[in-house]
Amino acid sequence: MSEKENKNNKQKNKESAQLDAPDEMKRIKTIQRERVVLKGRLKQERTRGFMRFLITVGLLMFMFLFSRLHGLYFSENSFKYVGGTSVEIINNRIVPSYKILAILQSVEAPKGCVFFARTDDIRKKLMQLEPIDKIYIRRYAFPARIQIIVRESQPTITVMNDLKTRPVAYFTVKGKIVGKEYLPLNKNIKTLVVIAKGSSYGKWDRGTQQKLLKISKFVETYAKEPVEYIDYRNPNDVYVKVKDLNIRLGLVDDTVWSRIERLPSILPQVKLVHSKIKYLDLSWEKVNYLKLD
Repeated sequence: MSEKENKNNKQKNKESAQLDAPDEMKRIKTIQRERVVLKGRLKQERTRGFMRFLITVGLLMFMFLFSRLHGLYFSENSFKYVGGTSVEIINNRIVPSYKILAILQSVEAPKGCVFFARTDDIRKKLMQLEPIDKIYIRRYAFPARIQIIVRESQPTITVMNDLKTRPVAYFTVKGKIVGKEYLPLNKNIKTLVVIAKGSSYGKWDRGTQQKLLKISKFVETYAKEPVEYIDYRNPNDVYVKVKDLNIRLGLVDDTVWSRIERLPSILPQVKLVHSKIKYLDLSWEKVNYLKLD
């Protein structure tokens, strides 16, 4: 190769090096910036990780200290005294609060934090009270206490042996019979009053109860007056008392419904009678008459 050609090659290499220098510097600066950004990200991740660690430790310590607070635990005598702050009873209209508290006095107060206390034993014992249908128990702290929400079965029929004596039992919407220890019912609880002979009501099945309720509904619908009571002392000779009239239905068979349906056509004539009426007799299938005193 001639000396002239060598000079030309050197000149070209020099020019090429001069052209590549800016690109190389740009690439180096880009790499440096990426390293700075990466270091920043790594530093942020370490900081976040450390903060998460501190927060976790802080929460665990808070939960531990919180769980040791006195207001989160029942005392051994929480259920032993009437009128204390450990128990609140609501929604009970039939079962007296003192009966519920008497049962609680036989139950050991739950141990441990109130929010984790088991109340199954309390619920099971309270469900033994006849009028109660369901029990709900809520837990509260500061101070540790429970709220007992009572749901009672709706009464439908109140049974009496005589209008001058106290009721002896009542039936619930589910057909359950409840004894006289929970009677008389609150005046705001409306039921059908049925007069029964002795303890014969103890044999009434769900069908008999539904039949009595249906009779009451039919009479109220066609007489346009509320039923005061049904005299069921003799199931073969039944009477229904409305405001100013005693209605004799007699035997409650398949024809009783059509006999009750005659009331709208009879009652206007009955009101025109000025004599004292003992009862309106609907016991006959096609004949109606008034029995006067």
